[in-house]
Amino acid sequence: MAVVEKSEGSGASAVAEAVKPVTPMMAQYLEIKKDHPTALLFYRMGDFYELFFEDAVKAAEALDITLTKRGKHLGEDIPMCGVPVHSADAYLERLIRLSFKVAICEQTEDPAEAKKRGGKSVVRREVVRLVTPGTLTEDTLLDARRHNYLAALSRLGASDTLSLAWADISTGDFRVTSIAPGELGAELARLEAGELLLPDPLFTDPALAETLRQTRAALTPLDPSLFDSTRAERRLKELLEVSALDGFGHFSRGELSAAGALIDYLELTQVGKMPRLKAPRPARSGAFLAMDAATRANLELTRTLSGEARGSLLSVIDRTVTGAGARLLAERLKAPLTDPAAIIARLDAVSWFLEARELRSRLRAELKSVPDMARALSRVTSGRGGPRDLAAARDGLAGAHKIAALLASASQTLPEEIARERAALEGRAAALQDRLTAALSPDLPLLARDGGFIAKGFSAPLDECRMLRDESRRVIAGLQSKYAEETGISALKIKHNNVLGYYIEVSPRHADPLMTGVHKDAYIHRQTLANAVRFTTVELSDIASRITEAAGRAIALEMELFAELSEAVKGEAAAISQAAEALARLDVAAGLADLAEERRYTRPRIDDSLAFDVTGGRHPVVEAALEKAGEGPFVPNDADLSGDKGEARRLWLLTGPNMAGKSTFLRQNALIAILAQMGSYVPAAAAHIGVVDRLFSRVGAADDLARGRSTFMVEMVETAAILNQAGPRSLVILDEIGRGTATFDGLSIAWAAVEHLHEENRCRALFATHYHELTALAEKLPFLANATMKVKEWQGDVVFLHEVGPGAADRSYGIQVAKLAGLPPAVIARANDVLHVLESGAETRGAGRIVDDLPLFSAAPRPADSRGAKKSALEEAFEAVNPDELSPKEALDLLYELKARKLAEKGE
Repeated sequence: MAVVEKSEGSGASAVAEAVKPVTPMMAQYLEIKKDHPTALLFYRMGDFYELFFEDAVKAAEALDITLTKRGKHLGEDIPMCGVPVHSADAYLERLIRLSFKVAICEQTEDPAEAKKRGGKSVVRREVVRLVTPGTLTEDTLLDARRHNYLAALSRLGASDTLSLAWADISTGDFRVTSIAPGELGAELARLEAGELLLPDPLFTDPALAETLRQTRAALTPLDPSLFDSTRAERRLKELLEVSALDGFGHFSRGELSAAGALIDYLELTQVGKMPRLKAPRPARSGAFLAMDAATRANLELTRTLSGEARGSLLSVIDRTVTGAGARLLAERLKAPLTDPAAIIARLDAVSWFLEARELRSRLRAELKSVPDMARALSRVTSGRGGPRDLAAARDGLAGAHKIAALLASASQTLPEEIARERAALEGRAAALQDRLTAALSPDLPLLARDGGFIAKGFSAPLDECRMLRDESRRVIAGLQSKYAEETGISALKIKHNNVLGYYIEVSPRHADPLMTGVHKDAYIHRQTLANAVRFTTVELSDIASRITEAAGRAIALEMELFAELSEAVKGEAAAISQAAEALARLDVAAGLADLAEERRYTRPRIDDSLAFDVTGGRHPVVEAALEKAGEGPFVPNDADLSGDKGEARRLWLLTGPNMAGKSTFLRQNALIAILAQMGSYVPAAAAHIGVVDRLFSRVGAADDLARGRSTFMVEMVETAAILNQAGPRSLVILDEIGRGTATFDGLSIAWAAVEHLHEENRCRALFATHYHELTALAEKLPFLANATMKVKEWQGDVVFLHEVGPGAADRSYGIQVAKLAGLPPAVIARANDVLHVLESGAETRGAGRIVDDLPLFSAAPRPADSRGAKKSALEEAFEAVNPDELSPKEALDLLYELKARKLAEKGE
């Protein structure tokens, strides 16, 4: 392979072209890179992964490492950077988090073999894996407590219906569903996939552009041919080793196409080392409580608005002790159920653990020692496992058997869900556990090629090789003593390196007797260095050969045993997977029971009514924060939005001042519904929840400058989504609709929105507002009730009680809140003046007086409250004057008198 370089002469002559060959190594690099144009190529060179050209520039910037150069290409320096192989995972993690894809190119040939082909031969290299955000399996690259989904999106023909498949290859979970285009954003927000595959037409579809822009997933467009449903069906049958898919559920052609594209992508990225996937399960629409991305964000379910896990609902309720349990809890929180029977079954399990306190404590102690079997199994089945993954399967099965026995010893009758988990744990792969226990040594290396992981006594041939290897090493030590004694050189040493093997080493001053004296025939000179001379003997060469052969044979035998044990684990993959799932479910149920006991949560009553009756409800996150800060107990509040009770009002209009707790009250009721439907106890004295099918929340908003949207526009977009989609089984919480525009515009919008929620959506809703005029709607709308945040005024200050009661607020107390915030006293005083004028009812005249009085306040200090302060003698005298009754002489005398009084007040 050759390239043409242009070189310029020193004068004005024409540019001469010279053909210069690319080095064999660079030719190989370019050939491999051609097949992976969109990925950073980690090109293995000895102990480093090297990157060249544009890859090097991007990686150096992303990783903050030094950018160097290596040779030239087309007359330009070749940029280069590299990372050590032994610490590559840390660099990979950073690149993946930045949505890069990385092709791992390894040396697949012994360098010695390459040399045999000729001096310029290059070691054979191949890409062994394509690392992408959705295809991670290593513990170092994954969050143990979060799923990492790879998703695929498809649409067949002219249909509007979209199909979505997603899998976590680190655990094997695999699901498919069909959704309307309007539901895509909510579904992607729920999954939080690491990577989304989609055909090129969808990637460029204007109708999906906004939804795709909002997702956090790395987007990977693929050729549409990969989404062929017929080919996908065949691939799924091959994967599951079945002749028909009917036993796994009904799949639409679109669902098949998405699932098939996902499988093809996995085969491409894993380069033939396909991870084990479970059979795909249909996730039917309506099975889970639907929440759009905005609702999930402002309710802060799994992360706060600033993107942190701390302070989210998940961080407060998570009492799980295993990674698998934590992942399942997060999944349930993001996808609460809508089937009352399924919710009640989960609650039964929590109730049982709440009563069985001692057994729960013992079970949680056992769970703490159970490793992550699901992810270990995935690495073993994909060919990336190590001895520690085999040990994870062994220890996980042992823990499963202990926990099954513990549950069997319970005196109370097991509820259906826990009985099912016990059955999934009993006797699972016991023979495999015994074999792994006998095979694995106590101290295990990370990689199988390091050896030493097979226990002594498990394999007679291996023990024989090890004995020969270890005995020979003792012989080397004895041989060193023998040579030192017969030569009289006490400093003589027998050493080893990878080039010479075993050799005798002495200092230069001791070398002559061995080269010219009586020992010259026995000691064969090998190498002379500045500070040492090296020899060998026939006897040493013979022993070295035996040692090398024994050590190599031992490693080979261990690798064979590792392959056999890995196959044994694969053979029990289904049993291991079922046990891992059962342990995760038990961890979640026991953890939620622990939470309920610690935080005084109560069991909700769940049915398919339109009830929403919460007594003594509390905000779980705020309550935990208050207790941690030692700031006193959370003030509980009731909420009854039951749409099927004659005396109840399904729509509450909530008024009251800022800082009084309106937003907290709104959010806590939404969170109580979510907790109840995920199968958890709730922070309340009592709760009756008729299952909610869709939850909408618009509490707070911010600018979206990237899309040219103001705060008000964002507010209106989110409100539009609610008013267009909410139905009778929905729960809606809305806060301060219309406050971002002019007063009468905002009031009109809020008024119309309340009427629409009442008449058209007919949903259960909490509507917080500062527009007190809306409270008049309670006389017109039969299912609307007024509620307010209670406050007390004390000596000019306002005290927030954080209590919700019936009725409407008569004031917003905005100036008092501004005072608490630290606005200057002059501003507060002037604000009170303005408010007094406006509230007098003479808005037109009052506005003119305010303008005439500009600037609003002078630099001189003003009393904190001009209305309540005592008037000075000067002010009283000035107010008593009637200018129309004064003669010019009297007016001049009065002016002198007032000036004298002013000077007297100042003490001048």
